[in-house]
Amino acid sequence: MWNTRSFSVELTPDVCQRAVRARDPRFDGVFFVAITTTGVYCRPVCPARVTHPERRRFFRTAAAAEHAGFRPCLRCRPELAPGRAICDAVSRLAGLAAHRIAAGALNGRSVAGLADELCVSERHLRRALEREMGVSPLELAQTHRLLLAKRLLADTDLSISRIAYASGFQSLRRFNAVFRERYCMPPNALRRARRSRRSERRSEERDLLRLTLAYRPPFAWDVLLAQLAREAMPGVEVLDGRRFGRTLRLHESTGVVFAGNVERSSGNGTHRANGAGSRTSHLEIAISVSLLPVLMPLLAKLRQFFDLDAEPSVVDAHLEEGGLGEPVRRVPGLRIPGSIDGFDVALRILLGGRAGSPKARRLLQRVAESLGEPIDTGFPALTRLAPAAGRVADAGAERLTALGVASRRAQATVAIARAVADGELRLEPGAESETTRRILQQISGIGTVEATRIVMRALHWPDAFPAGDRGLQRAAQVVSARALLAKAEAWRPWRAYGAMHLWNQAHHGDSPRTRIGSS
Repeated sequence: MWNTRSFSVELTPDVCQRAVRARDPRFDGVFFVAITTTGVYCRPVCPARVTHPERRRFFRTAAAAEHAGFRPCLRCRPELAPGRAICDAVSRLAGLAAHRIAAGALNGRSVAGLADELCVSERHLRRALEREMGVSPLELAQTHRLLLAKRLLADTDLSISRIAYASGFQSLRRFNAVFRERYCMPPNALRRARRSRRSERRSEERDLLRLTLAYRPPFAWDVLLAQLAREAMPGVEVLDGRRFGRTLRLHESTGVVFAGNVERSSGNGTHRANGAGSRTSHLEIAISVSLLPVLMPLLAKLRQFFDLDAEPSVVDAHLEEGGLGEPVRRVPGLRIPGSIDGFDVALRILLGGRAGSPKARRLLQRVAESLGEPIDTGFPALTRLAPAAGRVADAGAERLTALGVASRRAQATVAIARAVADGELRLEPGAESETTRRILQQISGIGTVEATRIVMRALHWPDAFPAGDRGLQRAAQVVSARALLAKAEAWRPWRAYGAMHLWNQAHHGDSPRTRIGSS
């Protein structure tokens, strides 16, 4: 029950007991501990007094704990725990299904429909989830809805009816009944002691919904921001101090989202922008209220975009053992930026390259201004949505060429846009990585390096590795893709993180001779 690919140790009850005693943040979200005397389940990092070991039960998921009759702790708030990456699931099918359910796949839809999307029978899907997660698909979906509702009740001023629908419930009556039944209290009981902080906000941000997204430290936030800044699409994205902001469309809803990492300095209670090595473990997110109808899938996309479900201590230790000791020690907690929309990533890679030169930024700006849909956000720097696949496909290669895109790149971009718009190509987590890369490479104008980088970012595949990239070869002091693949074999299954370290090192001009191979 306790085996997991993401840890070099077996998660036996003894290991879990030690993790709870140490309040080890590496295990936050990996398992939950339930207390039999109180009927409450907690995160391993809960600040409450540790109870006697014989009164603890351990569960892999919050849903399994609730299925066993336990309710979430009001102090450590299990709904804020970081999640698990898809690739870490012991069963790929169960992990993928759980990821989609967490993003709202069963809100107003049937289990049979989800099974059809995953190309399995409904019976097989139920069996896989019950074996790996300990609950049925509907029980897992209900836990996600309740935990999101609990979070919104505690952290926002939204009305209870809006919270019910934003959490995926189809009626307010059903929400009230399930909440009372599961948590033994009415929804408004969580609001009695909460104070509003809306008066403290800047006027243009008072209509933004504020939440937090947890992660396992360390987190190289400044490094991630620098990369997002290099490849930012003007009008679509902006760096506001040490916050990242962008426009987005999800289904029929549009709006903006801002994300920042804040560190509480010890002793004086002040705040400062955080780089790597933060003592806090969450991002502060501000979201347009217009995105409330798609809040559940949006939060899942933001977790993937910022790679918040990574387990950096495990990844870093593995890469250090594989010969990347110095780069890892210099930048612990490096993350792989994901995607809000897979085609968006492909467009940037094909038109902007990896380096983010001024010329590439001007080209992206022209394409965004010409093909991105205008949006009124109230923020002068955010005026366009990223060009959608359908709009680029309708524009055609000639339009892109007129904007300054090289002819071959324009044709490749339009070919991807059409494949995505027609549903023939899925650029999203859960798609089969090798199949997707093969399809991309069959498009004229897309090489192995570009296809692999798209898979790395759009599918968020942690073992994607563009060995043909000359920059990676120089940083690793090898002269061929074959030699680099041989060197990177020790980095599996996290070669993409190894590539990020090499790219980051090359961008900052470090000497490969002093940085690679020393551990």
